[in-house]
Amino acid sequence: MPLPIEQEMGKVLVTLTITNRADQIRFEDGTIAPDQIRSIVLEDVLIDTGATTLCLPSDAIAKLGLKLLKEVDVTTATGISKARIFQDAKIFLGDREGTFECLELPGGKNALLGVIPLETLGIEIDLKHQTLKFLPISSTDTYLTIL
Repeated sequence: MPLPIEQEMGKVLVTLTITNRADQIRFEDGTIAPDQIRSIVLEDVLIDTGATTLCLPSDAIAKLGLKLLKEVDVTTATGISKARIFQDAKIFLGDREGTFECLELPGGKNALLGVIPLETLGIEIDLKHQTLKFLPISSTDTYLTIL
């Protein structure tokens, strides 16, 4: 008799604040006023362990005024296609922040946060409880390692 399989499916949605880091640098050197720093808040951003990086819809990229870095080939559920990578997206999640490249999503799809930003920020996903775990960053108990 087969054993029952426990389904541990779930998804984690977060609110993510994203700022144009290049604008922030211009403010810091006195080139622009603080109200000229482009920033958005996105609700229901899916934490996606199948995605590599931050993925934003084109309208979010346009609102942020992010600069195109390069065009790349990407693998999706429908096969290989072209995608554009933009630079200087500074994200804020909980008490963590970091600047990352982002991949443009076609057709206004919801934003995704992939594994590279999560790992860099020291955040793990708990699908069973549909939560995020923020790893310690104190000097005696840090997730950052150099070997």
